[in-house]
Amino acid sequence: MPAITDRDRTLELARRASGVTPRDLAQAGIHRQALTRLVNEGKIERVARGLYHLARQPITENHGLAVAATAVPKGVICLLSALQYHGVGTHLPSEVWMTLDRRAWRPQLAWPPLRIVRFTGEALMQGVEHHTIEGRAVKIYGVAKTIVDCFKYRNKIGLDVALEALREAWRGRRFTMDELDRYAAICRMQRVMQPYLEVLTA
Repeated sequence: MPAITDRDRTLELARRASGVTPRDLAQAGIHRQALTRLVNEGKIERVARGLYHLARQPITENHGLAVAATAVPKGVICLLSALQYHGVGTHLPSEVWMTLDRRAWRPQLAWPPLRIVRFTGEALMQGVEHHTIEGRAVKIYGVAKTIVDCFKYRNKIGLDVALEALREAWRGRRFTMDELDRYAAICRMQRVMQPYLEVLTA
């Protein structure tokens, strides 16, 4: 049986949903030259700074979310990017909106461009859904939590965006009022949202 080479081991690591980093190679005792050669041959591609994947993996419309989530595993896709993923509203953000804890390090990616928003406590932890995009684990806030976040950050994204998302998701039965009320309480948005909800359900 032929011996497994550094090339074979690098390709195997690059097949993982999380991809491979130079640190992974060092920990596995693989010389970085194996990665360099595979990139030059087009077998492996660089998807973010210090992150590599097997080349020619299927690319979807949510490719930017998959790359951002892999490069920033502690982040959660939020606001406009979460709305786009869930198919709510008409806005197509040019950046990936992602939330991090206030104390977390701010990532620097060449691509995709990131818009970082800082959450804390329950507002950060609650309402997170786990999805798989292009074989990679991606954390995204659910529809109800995202709508509440849109009202909380209405000065950043516009009240019209929050209202459009609220109306469209309600018509599509994408959330319940109990869900919305729960996240509004967590984010202290009950008083702000109340008049809009009264109109919506009148």
